[in-house]
Amino acid sequence: MLSLGALSFAVPLALAALITLPLLWWLLRAVPPAPQRIDFPPLRLLTGLLAKEETPAHTPLWLLLLRMLAAALLIFGISHPIWNLTSRLPGSGPLILAVDNGWTAATDWAAKVKAMQGLIDEAARTSRPVAVLPAITDPASPSSATGLTTAEEARRLVGGLTPFPWKGERSAITDRLDGLTLDGSANVVWIADGVGQEADRNFAERLQRAGSLRLLLDDAGQGPLMLLPPSLDGADITLTVRRTTITGDATVVVRAVDADGQGLGLQTLNFVDGESETSAAFSLPTDLRNRIARLEIQNRPGAGSVALTDDRWRRRPVGLIATSATDTQPLLGARYYLRKALDPFSEIREGDYQELIDSKLSVLILPDYAGLTDTDQSALDSWLRAGGVMIRFAGPALARQPDSLLPVTLRSGGRSLGGAMSWSRPTGLAPFPADSPFAGLPIPAEVHIRRQVLAEPSLDLPNRTWATLVDGTPLVTAERRDEGLLVLFHVTSNSEWSDLPLSGLFVDMLRRIVSESRGVLSDTGRATLPPLASLDGFGILGAPMLTATAIEAGGTTLPVVGPRHPPGLYGADGATLALNIGTADSSFGPITDLPAGVTVENYGGSEEIDIKPWLLLAAALLLLADFIIALGLRGLLRPALTGALALMIFNIVALPDARAQGTRTDDRAAMEAALQTRLAAMDTGIPASNEVARAGLYGLTQALNRRSATDLGAPALVNPERDDLSFYPLIYWRIDRQQQGMSDFAVGKLNDFLKNGGLLLIDQALGDGLGGSSLAQLLRGLNVPALAPAGDDHVLTRSFYLLNDFPGRWTGNQVWVERDASTDNDGVSSVVIGVNDWGSAWATDDAGRPLYAVTPGGEIQREMAYRFGVNLVMYALTGNYKADQVHVPAIMERLGQ
Repeated sequence: MLSLGALSFAVPLALAALITLPLLWWLLRAVPPAPQRIDFPPLRLLTGLLAKEETPAHTPLWLLLLRMLAAALLIFGISHPIWNLTSRLPGSGPLILAVDNGWTAATDWAAKVKAMQGLIDEAARTSRPVAVLPAITDPASPSSATGLTTAEEARRLVGGLTPFPWKGERSAITDRLDGLTLDGSANVVWIADGVGQEADRNFAERLQRAGSLRLLLDDAGQGPLMLLPPSLDGADITLTVRRTTITGDATVVVRAVDADGQGLGLQTLNFVDGESETSAAFSLPTDLRNRIARLEIQNRPGAGSVALTDDRWRRRPVGLIATSATDTQPLLGARYYLRKALDPFSEIREGDYQELIDSKLSVLILPDYAGLTDTDQSALDSWLRAGGVMIRFAGPALARQPDSLLPVTLRSGGRSLGGAMSWSRPTGLAPFPADSPFAGLPIPAEVHIRRQVLAEPSLDLPNRTWATLVDGTPLVTAERRDEGLLVLFHVTSNSEWSDLPLSGLFVDMLRRIVSESRGVLSDTGRATLPPLASLDGFGILGAPMLTATAIEAGGTTLPVVGPRHPPGLYGADGATLALNIGTADSSFGPITDLPAGVTVENYGGSEEIDIKPWLLLAAALLLLADFIIALGLRGLLRPALTGALALMIFNIVALPDARAQGTRTDDRAAMEAALQTRLAAMDTGIPASNEVARAGLYGLTQALNRRSATDLGAPALVNPERDDLSFYPLIYWRIDRQQQGMSDFAVGKLNDFLKNGGLLLIDQALGDGLGGSSLAQLLRGLNVPALAPAGDDHVLTRSFYLLNDFPGRWTGNQVWVERDASTDNDGVSSVVIGVNDWGSAWATDDAGRPLYAVTPGGEIQREMAYRFGVNLVMYALTGNYKADQVHVPAIMERLGQ
């Protein structure tokens, strides 16, 4: 390897041929050009006769220069020049790649793989052995660890590497390094995730003992981020994000997503220079907050950038303490209105207080009651201080005999129309204070208070008051007791003292108070919670990992995230528990305290350019030009030969770029695709997503071959940059957030595919729905027609099966089709777009076993997903013939049956 500034030569010895150029010059000057050939016919002789004979004795100077330039380009091309070589390896020792591949490496994983491939290419150019030493090997296939191997095998190993959803210990790399037998000094490159560990200095020193050490890091500000499990602060969600650096201001966006993949809201968090952690309150309406299935940092893949929620966020059982056998009497009973108000959004349980607090409640409601003994009050107070929310209602009994379970001290007696402290007429509610949980709720004009219990005036009474009447007297008071909350309505829970229980405001106020409570995990009677779904290293929720084991159901602390307990959801029978990265990783700082001699670089350096092919092409073109000129000088250039040469030049100049970008279709693959119909999946460049799409089409192909007369071959993985798309009737494109945009050439090929009758199924399984920024960016330049929701009368609902919906792994989302399908394509929509993750629902292994869980409908939903896939393929293959009215009577008859 020879380097001259930014220019490097992989085969520098070839440059020695430059010394032969003077000799070549002399030979070309000494040898005269071949004589011109002229046909003899007499007329030609007479018309072409010259008065003076002119025969050149030497080759023209301009032709000599052209030939010398061609020779020089050929020599430089053979020397393999590379501009801005980014992976120079000193010495001649082996290449060792020490790879961090925990979840923190998921950020810009493609750049890390590209850097490793570039280093392996350099090792291949210099015939060096390579060792790939990941921090984590696949627990299901531990033999994937490697010693010294060839560059070709190393490329395969790097292509199979992926981040794992837990922290990788670098000591595992040194253990594997100790097992290598090195011949001389090695070139060690640490493919780092940027997150420091305690023994980093010892780790780097051990790598240096093997040879020179280079450390590759993400660009500044592009390192991993960790989203801590959120906490509830009243009605708000407190979000906390950590970064590895404290330098510079930065902004991140956290997105709330429901179980169907639909976005519920966004919250921006700002890092200030000098701080590594930031927090913000995320406000959502209660019904939306209870739908949250995951919170994720936008554009930062990684299991630590995701926080899953579980039943503790959504299940808030409410207990109603039975005070008498008649308190449920319609329109009169103390529990009647509470049932009606709570039923739309809460799970209601009824009984005596001891049974209720033993059954894991979030909220306990006690209507007017004065029979609590000291033992009862002590038990309820202990439950309250442990994190419960207790709501009490006043009434004649409480007015006569107050107890200790009250947020404020009450006056004896009460206030009513006609009493000692009476109103002349019923009074209404004052606007809620800004710091009250009820702030913002509209107050109906028809709500009036006729009687209430009064609180004794005190200095802290205003701080404990959530709602007042227009005269300033408290209507709702509250007090925090340790982790719990005690709330008192100063009126009855029925319509005896006020119109409040008759209004929608009563429902909203109870909803706000219940939202202040903690969720609980339902008791399934299980000693353990089995794995239900696992996050991968990129933060994508899928089937449980093969190594995942159950966790203890009633444990006070969650287990440490690792191979046996990967992050994800655990549970069954309607009870789920979320295990997140943030519960285990408390340390999250940069790599520091490195020994001297370590070279630190970034992944995002300038891209190297291989100049060899361009120089060889230029030399070939000059030599071809020399050949044509020589023929012309000898008079041998005929029209037919001129046309053939022009066609040859066009093929050399115009077609290489097209061939390089995507028309190098493998002849064998093209033959297979032409002889047997196959479905195709779009190559996204993301191995995990490609595997889901391939497995999905494999499962769908098997279902089609079993259920219909089709005989489809194995599905193909196609890339518009290089493959011919015309062989495939349907291409499934499973959008991945990490996917890069396509070139204009690839977009043009996809447009041709759509124009010529192909069907493109776009499945934004992990995205933010139609119109999302990631989808819009990927589809830029694609001729997507005007779209409309697929209605109940669309042909997709009856092309094979009769369907009402098009579910996948998720359900309930709209499917979009071409609004006015062109008659040129037999009425078939060229594009179908959805967000139901059909690939995961269809995906099976080679034995036909499903690979991913389907929610919420389970196997019935999976069957409907297969039926949609069958309908879609039939729609693509047979066109829109089912739209013909001749089929309507038969279809209506079947529907009637």
